[in-house]
Amino acid sequence: MQPRMITNKLEFSFKRFFLQWEWMLVVLLLAVIVMNVNLSEYFWDYANLRDATMGFLDKAFIVLPMVFVILLADIDISVASIVALSSVIMADLYTMGVPMPLAMIICLAVGTLCGWVNGMLIVKFKELSSVIITLATMIIYRGIAYMILEDQAAGSFPDWFSFLGWGYVGSIPFILIAFILFAVLFGVLLHKTVFGRQLYAIGNNGTAARFSGVKVDRIKIIVFTLAGLMAAVTALFLTSRMGSTRPNVATGYELDVIAMVVLGGISTSGGKGRMIGAIIAVFLIGFLRYGLGLVNVQAQVLLIIIGLLLIFAVAVPQLKRAKLPAKKM
Repeated sequence: MQPRMITNKLEFSFKRFFLQWEWMLVVLLLAVIVMNVNLSEYFWDYANLRDATMGFLDKAFIVLPMVFVILLADIDISVASIVALSSVIMADLYTMGVPMPLAMIICLAVGTLCGWVNGMLIVKFKELSSVIITLATMIIYRGIAYMILEDQAAGSFPDWFSFLGWGYVGSIPFILIAFILFAVLFGVLLHKTVFGRQLYAIGNNGTAARFSGVKVDRIKIIVFTLAGLMAAVTALFLTSRMGSTRPNVATGYELDVIAMVVLGGISTSGGKGRMIGAIIAVFLIGFLRYGLGLVNVQAQVLLIIIGLLLIFAVAVPQLKRAKLPAKKM
């Protein structure tokens, strides 16, 4: 008698493969590109497209750890305030005479510390949701930034610092190369490591994961710390592009980032979604804004379109589940 093999892998199916949400995003991205090409002759200009990509990629760095956060069925709405605080402290230290490389390291340290504080508060006060805690820290971090600079701007950075936001390696923007490297790193971490499998386990059932030996609290602290670190990375690139900073920089970034992650197919209930979907959504929303901006479409119309896309992203999986036949008892 032949031994029976038990496996958790499904047989490959072309239908199941091409019905994945990521393929829908690819179709939407192609549709946006075709629409923009027909709306404006300037869209397909390489220089314009390259510069537009540089304009929306700074916030894309926060999308990567936000995928982790939402996979845990949590949320972090303080990331934009961490960007502002990290940027303001870096600029203020530089104006006081601190060397720019050291100020940049402190910028990263500030963002990492803010993320760690978020994680610690969330695991210590489990009766409070992550929305409430990060709402509080969002106000606190932005408030500290205003205490440091008030309504003033700080800048006059060294010339080499502008390379982060405006530099090229050959004809490719440096910020794009940096984003690709970080995206590969976070993608491998999520899909090819034990840490990534633990994220999915916690998002699907945190209690079961805890009883299975997964260190849930430690993983949450790590994830929120990563979110703070990447917010500080965004602060570096954003400050470099602007050439100065103010306490109100990055206002609204948290909503854009969450929109990109949800549109990318990451379930807000946790435990479902892939990194590639969120990455495609970054370019989908970025090119949509850029293309419609070329024909002077109002910002309010852009918000409506993005809102409709989010409703579509949430509704389609629900409709697919509703069509599944009920299991017979």
